[in-house]
Amino acid sequence: MRIGFIGLGVMGAPMARNLQEAKHEIITTLNRSPLPDGIKAEVLDSPADVARACDVVITILPDTPDVERVLMTEGGVLEGMESGKLMIDMSSIGPIETAEMARAFAEKGVDYVDAPVSGGEVGAKNAALTIMCGGSNAAFERAKPLLEVMGKNITLVGDKPGAGQTCKIANQIIVALNIEAVSEALVFASKAGCDPAKVREALMGGFASSKILEVHGERMINRTFDPGFRLKLHQKDLNLALQSARILQVALPNTATAQELMNACAAQGEEDTDHSGLVRALERLANHEIG
Repeated sequence: MRIGFIGLGVMGAPMARNLQEAKHEIITTLNRSPLPDGIKAEVLDSPADVARACDVVITILPDTPDVERVLMTEGGVLEGMESGKLMIDMSSIGPIETAEMARAFAEKGVDYVDAPVSGGEVGAKNAALTIMCGGSNAAFERAKPLLEVMGKNITLVGDKPGAGQTCKIANQIIVALNIEAVSEALVFASKAGCDPAKVREALMGGFASSKILEVHGERMINRTFDPGFRLKLHQKDLNLALQSARILQVALPNTATAQELMNACAAQGEEDTDHSGLVRALERLANHEIG
């Protein structure tokens, strides 16, 4: 299949490689060059050209305005779409804006699935992403064979576009609060005089065990903050959570706290480091580094 794939970044590049290895042909447009290592793609001038050349377009872009620009403006994907084609947006963006864009595609007879992902760069490379989808069952079934090339846990969350984004926001709330909890625990234990590596080892055998403790706890101890998932992108996701919560009149007090700790890290120039670097905000408050 000829697949339009726009967004060949940290996540998108390995996802596109997996599609390519499954014998799909990749068509793209680039804001920058060259193509990422391992990607062989036909490069066209605009998102509209990509849409005209393909039956399916997949996007994975940083934020809501980026998706709106690529999909909805002059020369965008919508302009090049025809009835019967399929649009899959795998970005993590606002659910309200997603629903609005999906309506515009539906008016042209185009199926739309929002399919944000979780699992980070490692999950993208290993084709082991969790993918949360919103859209009609028919659109989901069309998208599923492609999603299965990129992920393992693929769920249709709701029958309308935007449901996947809502689920991803919930995911990011849980991840952020887990990072904050592990950070607090390791800073506390370390400042009390314990070896944080030994504390982590002990906790991994009990009810406090989690993927965050396993992966990000080790990052915190070893000071390996090269990004798997950039802190500024998690900031963006928590902004979406808090904006949506205001509309829904839902209190998210601990989400707001985690966001403020990420803001403190960003203020120190750490927005492009891994989101596990949230621990450094708590270390500064405690005047104590665990590593």
